[in-house]
Amino acid sequence: MNDARKDYADIIDREHHVSKHRQPMPRIARAAQFSPFAALTGYDDLVAESARLTDARIQLTEEEKVAVNDVLTWMTANPASEAAFTYFVPDKMKSGGSYETVTGRIKKHDALRHTILLESGEVIPIEDICEVSCPEYERQL
Repeated sequence: MNDARKDYADIIDREHHVSKHRQPMPRIARAAQFSPFAALTGYDDLVAESARLTDARIQLTEEEKVAVNDVLTWMTANPASEAAFTYFVPDKMKSGGSYETVTGRIKKHDALRHTILLESGEVIPIEDICEVSCPEYERQL
């Protein structure tokens, strides 16, 4: 193998050339030239999406449905009461979804659309609600 110092002896000890007419390229732009080429555009997004976990929808028993309905009925009659609503949010990309919990007061019960509107403006489909926790209702029991 050849010695690199011998091969480049004529230029190795010279000063690095800096142009007097052009600005040096910014480091970030220079680094971008050497970044790996993404041959499959969107592949990383697909892998991340398939790795993302979703929850299955819980099917409530008849007793649980009656319990949720009782609390909602009581809260509609007592609009000043605050509760924590846990409900299922379907995933837009794949099967399943996630459960979210919001706290608030019922502003309106829409029987036609089977939804409740909270004072915060959030609309929750009644069939997606799996649990309602209202301390004032529980004290009434």
